[in-house]
Amino acid sequence: MSDGLVLPIGRPPRTARQRWALPGSNHDRLVAVLRVGLPVAIGVLFAFLVMAPLTGGGDVSFLLDKNKVEVAHERLRIQAARYRGQDGKGEPFTLDAGQAVQKSSAEPIVQIKTLDATLKLADGPATVKADRGRYDMGTDKVAIVGPVRVDGPRGYRLDTHDAVLDLKTRKMASGGLATGTLPQGVFSADHLDADLDSQDVRLDGHARLRIVPGRAK
Repeated sequence: MSDGLVLPIGRPPRTARQRWALPGSNHDRLVAVLRVGLPVAIGVLFAFLVMAPLTGGGDVSFLLDKNKVEVAHERLRIQAARYRGQDGKGEPFTLDAGQAVQKSSAEPIVQIKTLDATLKLADGPATVKADRGRYDMGTDKVAIVGPVRVDGPRGYRLDTHDAVLDLKTRKMASGGLATGTLPQGVFSADHLDADLDSQDVRLDGHARLRIVPGRAK
């Protein structure tokens, strides 16, 4: 028998996973704790969720920093809006707006861009066109900012700016220089007051009227 190295015969050493799975190991103790702790934790959470609305009184308190909260400055913005109504004589009028903005439901003022109003007069329809205006839905008055043009029946035309149009009475007062065309000729003045229905125009300040021969009655 020759001399040699003798190796011990037995089990190979256990791995870390095997040691973790041995009975009585940390794994067994963790499972035992979770088996009891998880149902208890779920029960406590469920009870809290059920009782929270009853104990809170329905009120939630919180603080907002006014410097960090975004404020909606415009309540309602409409593209291509149309407003309809009746004047003092029961005749219909329409007010079309390329864009209409109303800041609050409690405020009846509508900011209008691309204003186009149509009024039914005794001799035919009249149109009022302007770039901007403020329509008061409570009084049916339109405060026009900037140029405004009025085209009426039988060749009537008024051009002015910064005017106030009353859709109920069908009257308009200008806030600046006015020019116009009548069947008799053309006119200009610093200000005017016009009754669109009766086509009566009152001129104030440097009033001038140039009558075209053959057209005056």
